Amino acid sequence: MVLTGAEIVVRCLQEEKVEYLFGYPGGAVLFIYDELFKQDKVRHVLVRHEQAAVHAADGYARSTESVGVALVTSGPGATNAVTGIATAYMDSIPLVIISGQVPTPAIGLDAFQEVDMVGITRPCVKHNFLVKDVKDIAATIKKAFYIARTGRPGPVVVDIPKDITAHKCEFSYPESVSLRSYNPVVKGHHGQIKKAAQLLFEAKRPMIYAGGGVVLSNASEQLTKLARTLGFPVTNTLMGLGSYPASDKQFVGMLGMHGTYEANMSMHYCDVLLAIGARFDDRVIGDPKHFQAEPRKIIHIDIDPSSISKRVKVDVPIVGDVKEVLEELTRLIEAEKPNPENAAAWWRQIGEWRDRKCMLYRNSEEVIKPQFVVQKLWEVTGGDAFVTTDVGQHQMWAAQYYGFDKPRRWITSGGLGTMGFGLPAAMGVQLAHPDKPVAVVTGEGSIQMCIQELSTCKQYRLPIKVVSLNNRYLGMVRQWQEFFHGNRYSESYMDSLPDFAKIAEAYGHRGMQITKPSDVEGALREAFITHKNDLVFLDFQVDSTENVYPMVQGGKGLTEMILAEEL
Repeated sequence: MVLTGAEIVVRCLQEEKVEYLFGYPGGAVLFIYDELFKQDKVRHVLVRHEQAAVHAADGYARSTESVGVALVTSGPGATNAVTGIATAYMDSIPLVIISGQVPTPAIGLDAFQEVDMVGITRPCVKHNFLVKDVKDIAATIKKAFYIARTGRPGPVVVDIPKDITAHKCEFSYPESVSLRSYNPVVKGHHGQIKKAAQLLFEAKRPMIYAGGGVVLSNASEQLTKLARTLGFPVTNTLMGLGSYPASDKQFVGMLGMHGTYEANMSMHYCDVLLAIGARFDDRVIGDPKHFQAEPRKIIHIDIDPSSISKRVKVDVPIVGDVKEVLEELTRLIEAEKPNPENAAAWWRQIGEWRDRKCMLYRNSEEVIKPQFVVQKLWEVTGGDAFVTTDVGQHQMWAAQYYGFDKPRRWITSGGLGTMGFGLPAAMGVQLAHPDKPVAVVTGEGSIQMCIQELSTCKQYRLPIKVVSLNNRYLGMVRQWQEFFHGNRYSESYMDSLPDFAKIAEAYGHRGMQITKPSDVEGALREAFITHKNDLVFLDFQVDSTENVYPMVQGGKGLTEMILAEEL
């Protein structure tokens, strides 16, 4: 079968069973768009900015077990996509981004809308390709999907010059891929897993520290079974929320910079730490010297060998797929029947730390507290919504006060911290789960980064609920300026904000502005129940002085938390 390069691209997407393609047309990809027009298997979603195309593909991938796919044109289309690509790379999200390129003879001549997409994205992709021959398109796209979804997932860019999409060749889609230089280890080393089991049996102050790798490997069930078999406390990273039920009595909350007192203290003073699909990053353990000052044995399970002992030296490294390793480890644990009394004293200590009730805040009848809004959001949705966020104080309050009992319900930019992520990510989530409630928890600063996507939501009738915690500041910036810069609020005050309810209405949606605490629950119920099928923008005017607690200052240790009660 002889096809053009553009026809081959579309056929490859069909072979990969791509449901949605998020993109924006331009000169270098017009042949591909022409072929998309002629078929109906791959549904194209027209965003209003290329950054949003990648974020939407990202949200789709995070909330499913699929690879997200985006299509952008050359030059500014490609560079606009880079923020989304870097966001996915930092959080290990499987994406394939197809970018147009100027015709092959023009490459390197500063042609109109030319950029070196391969060079620009090299630091923030798992891999990238420049296709120089139409005969290579099918094999390259097959490799791209394989690389994106296997091992430690990540984004892969396929850059295709315009003339290549017009050339013709015989089409045959490969059934499999074999790459000599890329063979991810899936099975963990049995001897290392036995060592891990022995350490866990001997632990007096054990701790399970689970990150986003548990979610990505679909190992939440295995994690929960192991934790309950052992009877050990469990903490999650920001990216790991939902991998273990937040409502379970063994869950001590999120750890790290804005983690709970009990999670951070348990993490610091444990004698055996089981790290699963996590990477000991700076927002989790703070200063590595402070963390390593307390003696403990560390078991680290990760698919990526480069993540092990990268920041903290571990005692039992296990390279392999989290799901596979946890299943084998659990079998060994079950065979020996651990004694729960081994950690009885440790649980009493954790109980004392819990008694500090670090998540309490002073509610008000006069001004809306942002924590209260998130708690009411959890109540109204029954804790069963997909929640996307932007980045800032609102992100932390959502992580702290919306208890996630299921994986892939929490969709946030953790590693890169990308403002503007929430709304387009929610579009991808809503398209993947049309019958589920999807909420964007955002702030008045972040939402304006990609607010144009309200137009996309209108076109595709996406009933997303935007929950804006509007404190009239760049909240997290203001908090740091208050704590560490003598209350000098340099450029963090938003003194020319629009009426967000009217903006939403201008785009054809429903807008609500809420100023009283007594109206919070009613507004949420109206949005999620009465206007279930509409996009509703809820602009909550919240307390502009409220801060996120607990807080570990950058460069400090986990035990050096600032608590609200201490101020």
